[in-house]
Parts: sequence; structure tokens; C-alpha cells
Amino acid sequence: MRKFIYLCSHLCVQVPLLPIAVLTVIPLAVCPSWRPWGAADIPVLGNPGVGQWIVIIVVAYTIIDTVRGMIDDLRHGRVGVDLLAVVAIAATVAVQEYWASWAVVLMISSGEAIEEYAQSKAESSLTALMTAAPQTAHVVRWPGVGVAGVNTGDGSSDDRCDGFRKVAALPSSTASGSSDAATSHYDTVAVESVTPGDVLIVLPGETVPVDGELLSGSATLDLSNINGEPVPRGVFAGARVMSGAVNGSTTLTMRATEAASDSQYQRILALVAAAQDSRPAVVKTADVLAVPFTVLALAIAAVAWLVSGVPTRFAQVLVLATPCPLLIAAPVAYVAGTGRLAKSGILIKTQDVLENLGRVTHVFFDKTGTLTVKQPQVTRVEMLPGAGTHLNEDHVLMMAGVVETYSVHILAKGIAKAGTEALSRLHRRFEEGQRLCPQPDADWPGHGRDYPVVKHIDEDAGKGISGEVNGHKVRVGRLSFAASGEDGFLPVERIVPGRATTDGDRRPGKQGEGRLADEIRTRFGMLAPDEMASYVSVDGHLIARIVLRDVPRANAKSALASLRGLGVAKLSMLTGDKRSSAAIIASEVGIDDVHAELFPEDKVTAVTTATMTPSRGVTMMVGDGVNDAPVLAAADIGMAMTDGTSTAASESAQVVILNDDIAAVPRAIAIARRTKRVMLQAVLAGLALALIGMVAAAFNLIPVVVGAFLQEAIDVVSILWALTALLDRD
Repeated sequence: MRKFIYLCSHLCVQVPLLPIAVLTVIPLAVCPSWRPWGAADIPVLGNPGVGQWIVIIVVAYTIIDTVRGMIDDLRHGRVGVDLLAVVAIAATVAVQEYWASWAVVLMISSGEAIEEYAQSKAESSLTALMTAAPQTAHVVRWPGVGVAGVNTGDGSSDDRCDGFRKVAALPSSTASGSSDAATSHYDTVAVESVTPGDVLIVLPGETVPVDGELLSGSATLDLSNINGEPVPRGVFAGARVMSGAVNGSTTLTMRATEAASDSQYQRILALVAAAQDSRPAVVKTADVLAVPFTVLALAIAAVAWLVSGVPTRFAQVLVLATPCPLLIAAPVAYVAGTGRLAKSGILIKTQDVLENLGRVTHVFFDKTGTLTVKQPQVTRVEMLPGAGTHLNEDHVLMMAGVVETYSVHILAKGIAKAGTEALSRLHRRFEEGQRLCPQPDADWPGHGRDYPVVKHIDEDAGKGISGEVNGHKVRVGRLSFAASGEDGFLPVERIVPGRATTDGDRRPGKQGEGRLADEIRTRFGMLAPDEMASYVSVDGHLIARIVLRDVPRANAKSALASLRGLGVAKLSMLTGDKRSSAAIIASEVGIDDVHAELFPEDKVTAVTTATMTPSRGVTMMVGDGVNDAPVLAAADIGMAMTDGTSTAASESAQVVILNDDIAAVPRAIAIARRTKRVMLQAVLAGLALALIGMVAAAFNLIPVVVGAFLQEAIDVVSILWALTALLDRD
């Protein structure tokens, strides 16, 4: 009930004519013909009573306000088609049908209220994004912290001659270790006032105001506003912190790296604002079609008057002539569709994109990071035959994983992820009572320890990384790196069938190293064309290799199948990878058209050729990286897949997926098609009902007062039908 009262009061504020029209019914019903001034005949109007005069005044105000709105529309390049309403309301007064005049005024005001409600309902998802935008920031004023202490603002500098900045003494409360020290020395300012370099405090539950770098040791952030990620993400010192993220239960300190206008959440809001302000071509066409509809309505009304000879017939027809299905239902449906996309983590830059999405017939996909996961993933661990180790695959993965956690190599994240999973399996087996650790080395990693002790990490760029894990020396990387000793040389081994011997020599000769590497690879077996490997040695003994490959996203195949189910005729892959590797991924996800070994300009050529082909339909390119920007711009529609934290590819894209989910591609097309279908249904149903009503009124089947209310019912049906674009039925 409270929500209903709030809605009514809000609509009355937005449409002040509505309460006036409602209250006008009282004098019209109580004293319509009361004339305290006696007889005073006025041309056209006659001698109205008090209640009727009040209706005439309200009608005059409505006409003036409507005409002013029509002129404003014309100034902004839009066709003002409220002429029907003006003529209809004037006609009802001229034929002295005051109840019909009141009904038309009520129709106009309630129509504006319904439009206001429909627009706010359709924009609800977009509005939620807007209202969540951070407005203020807490800038730290600790002595010597932030950019504020660098320059005083009057041209003088705080730098001393010894190169250090002058630092004021800490207040006594801070120096004594007050519990409020962390939060008692900041200024709350408008987010626009934050400059890069400022140190900020974000209190528990507050929204991060700008992009920055985390200074606190750790923090927990809710990124659901940015990319729809349902589980809060833990980040650590030095990590990127994005505006729009909601802080967890502890205060965090960060350094701003971007101004508010250049931060991530503000970029998202810019996309939303652009989509809201745009008008798709189909809505512009609806505006234009409203003009011939107006002419048709006036023609039917004029013919009805001339044939019948009754002036009231003219008003009867016009009160039923409503262009609202064209003027309101069409844009409401498209705004609702845009809101549904936003709710699904899909943003569009203009509403024209929504219309084109529904006509896509050819989709190009980048391979790496789009069809596949962003980093190569571990597929298996191969133990070296004859190595004579007590370790199993999980031990190898865990030890390599904890070492690779400190590496920046492209394969490191995949191995680190697999290592974390292996550590969990080892813990689970230990808790279940399994004690298979080799004796007397009962401290082998993974048994009884929460996390291995890691020391002496050293990375040799391009070769590998080494370190100590629970006291055992581990080397991970290229074969030559993993198999070599601490002096960097490989032991020269002779491979005897079923047995390996080592002569103890350390020889730097390239020929010996190459022969040994070939022999070891032969013992492991050949890799597939799309596979790569990191080799692992423990305590100077090569024991295993970890095989990785580009792995398709778990839902890539089903997403592409959904696209085919939607009638997308052709799916293509564009990649700079080797043809053999590309063919394997393509066969796994279900793509037949593969373009491999391409440079960025070759990708642009492939998409441009398809775009320029006659009778081609609409082409769309889906990518995720910086190198995809040119080809995204070349397609009819560029769709960037991001996790909400990057904007490189999205700068050139018309559609941005914020949750890094390939299933959003067919979902976007399905929403676009349903939006257009609902829009056409709402418009055609509304216009058909209006035409039937006008013809019936022309034959005097619908009284003028009934017609006014019937017209309002047609508008309501049309607009509510357009709002069904919000429903998740695709």
C-alpha cells in the first residue's frame, strides 16, 4: 500500500495535470449548469455553467501545453503528432460534450502518467546502474601521504634541499595508536575532485569511487555491479581496484590511478547514457508513420461528419484516434529490451544496435580468450618412465603450482590453478586417512600442512622458475632448464632400453644437450599440435612434464549450438594461431569455417569481405583483446567480451559483455529478436484496435464519452504489451 501511494504521488508530481483532471469531475458532476450570472450566450460555447466553465479552462490549459510540446518536438527534429488530441478536445467543447471534454483531458494526463510509469519500469535495470554510481570519496590527509603534500598550491613546494618532503608531526591521538586513526584524517569530497595519486579510504560497505591500486594488505570486493560476478573477490596489495566495486567488512586504503571520468564504472555509465539517449531507426520510422495515421483519422472523421450531417460524429471519431502505439509503445519496448540486456550483463552503445542484433546472420569469433579460456590449462601430468620417484601426479602439480604462483610466464596461471586443485585433493586424501607419503620423508608436501613452505624463488626469464618447497628443490620450465643442475649444465645420460644411467659429467656442449633432450622427449611421447609442456624436476631429478593446451570454454559448444538454433546461418573462427591448433578447437566447439595464421589486418579483410557481400545480412565479430579492436570496428556489430575490468576491446565495440560469458552472445540476439517482436505486436494491435474503434464511431456505434475511455484502454493495452519485453521468455 505504501509503495502504491508513493507511486501515485510520484506520478502526480511528474504529471501535475493528472490530479487537476481528476478533481475537475467534482464541479462537473455537482454544478454543471449552475449559472449565477444569468443568461449570457457566447458564440460556439453557448452559456456554460460553473462546472462546465471549469472544464473549458482545463481544456484551454491542456491545449496550450500540448501545442507548446509539439513546437518543442519540431525544434528537436521530431514530428509533433499530438494534433489529433488537440483537435479532438477542441471538437468536444465545440459540440458542448463537456463530459467527453473532461474524459479526453483525463485521457491525455493519464496517458502521460502511464508513459512515465512505463519508461521508468523499462529503464529500471539501467536506473539501478546509475543510482549505484559513487558520488563521494574519502581523501586521506595523513602527513606526507598523497599528492596533496607535494605542492602547496601557491607555487611553493614542500620539498627540502635534501630531496625529502617535509612531513608534519602526527597528532597526539594518532601517535598514541588511537583506534580511530585510520578513519579520522580524511576529507570527504565529491568524486569529481579526486585526482590520480590521491590516497583514499573506502569504508566497509561503501562503493569504490575511482580506479586505483590497493595499498592495504588485502580486501574483499563485491564486483556484481560491474560484471555480475556473484561471489566477492579477494584481492591483495598492489591489485587493481575498480570503481563501482563494493568494499567488504574492513576498511581499505587505495591510491587513485584514474580520475572519476576515466574510471571503469563511469565508462559503463557512459555506455548506458548513450543507449538511453539514442533512438533506433524503427522508432524514428514509427514517428514518421504517425503523420499518415493522423491524416487518415482526420479523413475518417470528416467523412463521418459530411455523410451524417452531425458535427458530434467528428468528435466521436477523433477521441478514438490514438497514435500512442506508435509514439509510446515502440520506444518503451526498445528501452525495456535495453534494460533486459543490461540486467544480463550486456551493454549496447545505441538502440540501433538492438535492432541490428536481431538480424545477425554471420558471426565471427576470435579463438584465444573468446572461444577458449584466457590462459592455457593443464590437461594431464606425465611421469617420466623409469624416474623411480615416489611422487604421484598431484604431488608434481602441487609443487610446480606453488612455485609458478610467483611467475609471470603465460603458462604460470594455468599450472598454479591446477596446483591449487591438487593441493585440495592431497588434503582431502590426508583427512581420509591415506598415508602414502614416502618414508622417511614424511614431510613431503600436501600431507598435513595447510600450505607448503616456499623459499628461494628465482625466475630465469624465458627458461623457467626454481625454488624450495618444504625443503625440496623444484625446477619448472623448459626441458633444458628443469633437467639441468645448479651449475646450469645438463647431465649427459645414455638411454639403455628399460634403464637410464648417468656418467656424472656436466657438459655444456649443445650437441649433447640436444641429443639428451630428444631422448627424454621420446621417453615421454610426442605432444599433439595444440599442446605445450613444462618440465618438472625435484631435488635434481627430472620426474615429470605438465601438459597444457588451449581449452574451449565449458559452454562454448552449447552457446554456438544456440546460435544455430536461432537461425544464424554461418559461424567462423578468426585466429593468428597455427592451422592445426585452430582446427582442433574448431572441431570441439562445432565451427566449420576456420581462418588461421592471420595477422590483425587479415582478420579485418576477412570480416570486411563478408560485410560487403550482397545479400549478406548482418555480420558480427566477437573478440576480447586489444588486437581485436580493428576487426570489431570492421563488422556491422562488434561485440567485446570482458570481465568488466578491461576496456581495450570495448572501445571499438557496439556491444560489451561484462561477465565474460560466451553464452551472452546467443542471449543478446534472442533478447533483441523478442524485443522487436513485442514492439511490432504492441504497435500493430494498438493501431488495429484504434482503426476498428474509429470506423465504429463513424457509424455512431460508440458514444463520444465511451470512445474517450475506450481510447485510453487501447493505449494501456498497447503500452503494457510493450512492457512484456522485460519478461524473460526467450
